[in-house]
Amino acid sequence: MVAIRVPKSQRARRELLKHAPKLVETGKKTLILHGTKTSAVLNSALADIFHLKRDNAVKFSKKNDNIRPFESGGETSLEFFSLKTDCSLLVYGCHSKKRPNNLVLGRTYDHHIYDLVEVGVESYRSIESYVYDKKLAPKLGSKPFFAFIGEHFESVDELKHLKEILLDLFKGEVVENLNLAGVDRIFVCTAISPTTVYMTHCALHLKRSGTSIPRIELVEVGPSMDLVVRRHRLPVESLKKEAMKTADHAKKMKNVTKDPLQGKLGKVYIPDQQIAKMTLANDVKGLKRERREAKKNKEHSKKQKMNAE
Repeated sequence: MVAIRVPKSQRARRELLKHAPKLVETGKKTLILHGTKTSAVLNSALADIFHLKRDNAVKFSKKNDNIRPFESGGETSLEFFSLKTDCSLLVYGCHSKKRPNNLVLGRTYDHHIYDLVEVGVESYRSIESYVYDKKLAPKLGSKPFFAFIGEHFESVDELKHLKEILLDLFKGEVVENLNLAGVDRIFVCTAISPTTVYMTHCALHLKRSGTSIPRIELVEVGPSMDLVVRRHRLPVESLKKEAMKTADHAKKMKNVTKDPLQGKLGKVYIPDQQIAKMTLANDVKGLKRERREAKKNKEHSKKQKMNAE
């Protein structure tokens, strides 16, 4: 079980709130781990993924035992490392005879395993194997395009799930305004079969076209690989419901309008005043005089009645 940290000061409480789940997510950090045994292909793949996300990733180089994400209790170490590094995305590589070049991609919510996809890496080409103009190399902080080609991404559940995780893994920071000069690369994912996806990373090369719109060419900069889906685990319904919470939209206020000059304007309806039923804090002098005269008249009539008797 992951230990729950209890803050002992206001400063520690503010730091924990920064790492708490948010309704509107910003950038997500990625944790990259090695299993008990890895291959040269996996080592190169993990290094390239870290290179692409070097501005927002943490990579452990030591081998980790007893990590079995798809087995009960085997995800404890992943949740512990996720908590310690404050990472919500996981990339775990392991190699065995049964599952060679195995790559596990996963997401966490509140540092608990949310979902997982296990893929096998085949026909891998690293970034170093490509020869191209180094000016086209992806720059730090740039935003990529994504192209998902093939009907299997809409009809096969495994590929739908893989598509979601790949988007979360490589999309980077969430921004409101985007400079087109910062969009200089694209991930092209082609569904070859219901279980296999060919993924490649290309740079966008702008060339003259004789018009105001430049001609775009794709230049492969790596890495490229075939991803064969082996296993996947969908999120638990209760955890999914909690993670999918969205901010409540502000209710529309009645009789309130906004004016560009006068600002916020509102109409206030006042009910009719019942003056006869109103209670006055201080009586008017004229009312006091009338009350004294009425009291005197009452006493005078009472004395006359007594004398008559």
